[in-house]
Amino acid sequence: MSLRRYPLSEQATDAMVQLIASGEWPVGAKIPSETALAAQFGVGRSTVREAVRELAGRGLLESRHGSGVFVVRTEPVTDWPTVVRRAVISDVVEGRIAVEVEAARLAAAKRTDDDLAAMEAALAERHAARDAAPEQFVDADLAFHRAVAEAAHNEVITGLFDSLTDRVREAMLDMLALLRESGPRPTDHDEHAAIVEAIRSGDPDRAGQVARTHLEHILRAMG
Repeated sequence: MSLRRYPLSEQATDAMVQLIASGEWPVGAKIPSETALAAQFGVGRSTVREAVRELAGRGLLESRHGSGVFVVRTEPVTDWPTVVRRAVISDVVEGRIAVEVEAARLAAAKRTDDDLAAMEAALAERHAARDAAPEQFVDADLAFHRAVAEAAHNEVITGLFDSLTDRVREAMLDMLALLRESGPRPTDHDEHAAIVEAIRSGDPDRAGQVARTHLEHILRAMG
């Protein structure tokens, strides 16, 4: 089909909604690539990207890193305030991935014994704060991740981490509030301990992957 009426992004969005509603794209299905959809609809890839973003915001589609975009429901989410909160948190976590994965990689290559001791101490303090007030727990979590950033021994990495701290703290507190509405606070101590062990092993690839896996778990929780 070819989309000609303005605005094209709305036309593409409506066409995708029809494909989902008709069952041609059932729940769980991976949708075609941006390139394929652009050719199918007769529009540019940026138009398709905007339509996918719109439907992800409505809760119909979900982007999964390294896998593609999938249909997750056939009816839009009506709780828009929660959708917006989750989207903001996801944006912050994506920013963290950009900084913290490389920080873990560099830390594995450059960490000192003092760095390892600092990470171990921060990890213990984070674990001790697991049942504390949200603000105390988040501050302990940030202290742990900053210890990892410092172990990278790169002023740009630590500068980027510090520039994100206020946004990350706000997003994490909101995330804990959302999760508290659906159940107890999740425990992810083992994931943080795995980051320390990967850095201790001196394997940058492993350290980066462990850090990425931890943050992607947060993304999925917000999906």
